[in-house]
Amino acid sequence: MRTPETIAAQLETTFGHIRSTRMADVPILNEAIGVEAVGFREIDEGLLGVLVTPWFMNLMLLPVEAAAWEGQRAGEKTLHTLPAGCYEFIAGNEDGVGDYRMCSLFSPMFEFADHDAAVETAAAVMDGIMTSADAATDTDDADPEAAPAPRRMSRRELFRQLARGGEA
Repeated sequence: MRTPETIAAQLETTFGHIRSTRMADVPILNEAIGVEAVGFREIDEGLLGVLVTPWFMNLMLLPVEAAAWEGQRAGEKTLHTLPAGCYEFIAGNEDGVGDYRMCSLFSPMFEFADHDAAVETAAAVMDGIMTSADAATDTDDADPEAAPAPRRMSRRELFRQLARGGEA
Protein backbone atom coordinates (compact mmCIF):
# COMPACT_ATOMS: atom_id res chain seq x y z
CA MET A 1 0.00 0.00 0.00
CA ARG A 2 1.37 3.38 -1.05
CA THR A 3 1.25 6.52 1.07
CA PRO A 4 1.31 10.20 0.08
CA GLU A 5 4.96 10.33 1.19
CA THR A 6 6.05 7.31 -0.87
CA ILE A 7 4.18 8.56 -3.95
CA ALA A 8 5.73 12.02 -3.61
CA ALA A 9 9.23 10.50 -3.36
CA GLN A 10 8.62 8.19 -6.35
CA LEU A 11 7.33 11.07 -8.48
CA GLU A 12 10.25 13.34 -7.58
CA THR A 13 12.81 10.61 -8.30
CA THR A 14 11.19 9.49 -11.56
CA PHE A 15 10.52 12.94 -12.98
CA GLY A 16 13.89 14.22 -11.76
CA HIS A 17 15.48 11.44 -13.83
CA ILE A 18 13.27 12.34 -16.81
CA ARG A 19 14.41 15.97 -16.40
CA SER A 20 18.07 15.01 -16.61
CA THR A 21 17.65 12.51 -19.48
CA ARG A 22 14.70 12.78 -21.88
CA MET A 23 14.06 16.47 -21.20
CA ALA A 24 17.71 17.57 -20.90
CA ASP A 25 17.88 19.65 -24.09
CA VAL A 26 14.22 20.48 -24.63
CA PRO A 27 13.77 24.24 -25.06
CA ILE A 28 10.48 24.47 -23.10
CA LEU A 29 12.21 23.99 -19.73
CA ASN A 30 12.11 26.78 -17.20
CA GLU A 31 15.56 26.29 -15.69
CA ALA A 32 14.54 28.22 -12.56
CA ILE A 33 12.16 25.42 -11.56
CA GLY A 34 12.96 21.99 -10.13
CA VAL A 35 10.88 18.86 -9.64
CA GLU A 36 8.68 18.73 -6.55
CA ALA A 37 5.56 16.85 -5.47
CA VAL A 38 3.26 19.20 -3.55
CA GLY A 39 0.37 18.54 -1.18
CA PHE A 40 -0.16 14.84 -1.75
CA ARG A 41 -2.99 13.38 0.30
CA GLU A 42 -5.27 10.39 0.28
CA ILE A 43 -8.76 10.92 -1.12
CA ASP A 44 -11.52 8.41 -1.95
CA GLU A 45 -10.17 7.76 -5.44
CA GLY A 46 -6.48 7.42 -4.55
CA LEU A 47 -3.59 9.75 -3.82
CA LEU A 48 -3.88 13.30 -5.16
CA GLY A 49 -1.36 16.11 -5.35
CA VAL A 50 0.39 18.49 -7.71
CA LEU A 51 3.62 17.65 -9.53
CA VAL A 52 5.78 20.65 -10.41
CA THR A 53 8.47 20.18 -13.06
CA PRO A 54 10.42 22.64 -15.24
CA TRP A 55 8.08 21.80 -18.15
CA PHE A 56 4.64 21.29 -16.54
CA MET A 57 2.48 21.52 -13.44
CA ASN A 58 -0.15 18.77 -13.24
CA LEU A 59 -2.66 17.47 -10.77
CA MET A 60 -1.61 13.84 -10.31
CA LEU A 61 -3.91 11.06 -9.14
CA LEU A 62 -2.43 7.66 -8.34
CA PRO A 63 -3.98 4.50 -6.94
CA VAL A 64 -3.19 3.49 -3.35
CA GLU A 65 -2.60 -0.07 -4.54
CA ALA A 66 -0.11 0.04 -7.43
CA ALA A 67 -1.93 -2.65 -9.44
CA ALA A 68 -5.38 -1.07 -9.06
CA TRP A 69 -5.42 0.62 -12.46
CA GLU A 70 -3.72 -2.11 -14.50
CA GLY A 71 -5.22 -2.23 -17.95
CA GLN A 72 -5.83 1.49 -18.30
CA ARG A 73 -4.56 2.74 -21.65
CA ALA A 74 -2.18 5.70 -21.85
CA GLY A 75 -4.14 8.68 -23.10
CA GLU A 76 -7.45 7.33 -21.81
CA LYS A 77 -9.56 10.13 -20.32
CA THR A 78 -11.55 9.80 -17.09
CA LEU A 79 -13.59 12.25 -15.04
CA HIS A 80 -12.94 12.56 -11.32
CA THR A 81 -15.12 14.50 -8.93
CA LEU A 82 -13.17 16.49 -6.37
CA PRO A 83 -14.61 18.91 -3.79
CA ALA A 84 -14.18 21.91 -6.13
CA GLY A 85 -15.76 20.19 -9.14
CA CYS A 86 -15.34 17.54 -11.79
CA TYR A 87 -12.03 17.35 -13.68
CA GLU A 88 -10.83 15.41 -16.70
CA PHE A 89 -7.67 13.38 -16.17
CA ILE A 90 -5.55 11.59 -18.77
CA ALA A 91 -3.99 8.20 -18.01
CA GLY A 92 -0.24 7.74 -18.09
CA ASN A 93 2.46 5.35 -16.91
CA GLU A 94 6.11 5.76 -16.02
CA ASP A 95 8.59 3.18 -14.78
CA GLY A 96 9.25 3.92 -11.13
CA VAL A 97 5.74 5.29 -10.57
CA GLY A 98 3.38 2.98 -12.45
CA ASP A 99 -0.07 4.02 -13.58
CA TYR A 100 -1.29 7.53 -12.86
CA ARG A 101 -3.82 10.04 -14.09
CA MET A 102 -2.92 13.67 -14.73
CA CYS A 103 -4.79 16.92 -15.22
CA SER A 104 -2.71 19.68 -16.80
CA LEU A 105 -2.55 22.98 -14.94
CA PHE A 106 0.37 24.79 -16.64
CA SER A 107 2.61 23.95 -19.57
CA PRO A 108 5.11 25.31 -20.30
CA MET A 109 6.19 26.91 -17.02
CA PHE A 110 7.64 30.23 -18.21
CA GLU A 111 5.14 32.37 -16.28
CA PHE A 112 6.85 31.39 -13.02
CA ALA A 113 9.86 33.44 -11.94
CA ASP A 114 11.27 30.71 -9.73
CA HIS A 115 10.69 27.36 -8.04
CA ASP A 116 9.16 28.92 -4.91
CA ALA A 117 6.49 30.72 -6.97
CA ALA A 118 5.57 27.49 -8.74
CA VAL A 119 5.36 25.53 -5.47
CA GLU A 120 3.29 28.29 -3.86
CA THR A 121 0.86 28.13 -6.79
CA ALA A 122 0.72 24.32 -6.55
CA ALA A 123 -0.15 24.54 -2.84
CA ALA A 124 -2.88 27.10 -3.59
CA VAL A 125 -4.27 24.81 -6.29
CA MET A 126 -4.46 21.92 -3.83
CA ASP A 127 -6.21 24.13 -1.27
CA GLY A 128 -8.67 25.27 -3.94
CA ILE A 129 -9.27 21.78 -5.34
CA MET A 130 -9.98 20.39 -1.88
CA THR A 131 -12.44 23.20 -1.03
CA SER A 132 -16.05 22.69 -2.00
CA ALA A 133 -17.23 25.08 -4.70
CA ASP A 134 -20.18 25.97 -2.46
CA ALA A 135 -18.25 25.98 0.85
CA ALA A 136 -19.12 29.62 1.44
CA THR A 137 -22.81 28.70 1.65
CA ASP A 138 -22.39 25.47 3.66
CA THR A 139 -23.86 25.41 7.15
CA ASP A 140 -24.21 22.76 9.80
CA ASP A 141 -27.96 22.80 9.22
CA ALA A 142 -27.68 22.14 5.47
CA ASP A 143 -29.42 19.06 4.13
CA PRO A 144 -26.71 16.87 2.52
CA GLU A 145 -29.36 15.29 0.26
CA ALA A 146 -30.18 18.72 -1.16
CA ALA A 147 -26.59 19.50 -2.10
CA PRO A 148 -26.17 20.28 -5.80
CA ALA A 149 -24.35 17.77 -7.97
CA PRO A 150 -20.70 18.67 -8.57
CA ARG A 151 -20.21 20.65 -11.74
CA ARG A 152 -17.36 20.36 -14.16
CA MET A 153 -14.91 23.22 -13.65
CA SER A 154 -12.39 24.37 -16.22
CA ARG A 155 -8.83 25.23 -15.26
CA ARG A 156 -9.61 28.87 -16.03
CA GLU A 157 -12.54 28.81 -13.59
CA LEU A 158 -10.36 27.15 -10.95
CA PHE A 159 -7.71 29.86 -11.22
CA ARG A 160 -10.34 32.61 -11.15
CA GLN A 161 -11.74 31.02 -7.98
CA LEU A 162 -8.28 30.86 -6.43
CA ALA A 163 -7.58 34.49 -7.35
CA ARG A 164 -10.77 35.50 -5.50
CA GLY A 165 -9.62 33.69 -2.39
CA GLY A 166 -11.47 30.43 -2.99
CA GLU A 167 -14.95 31.92 -3.36
CA ALA A 168 -17.18 30.24 -5.94
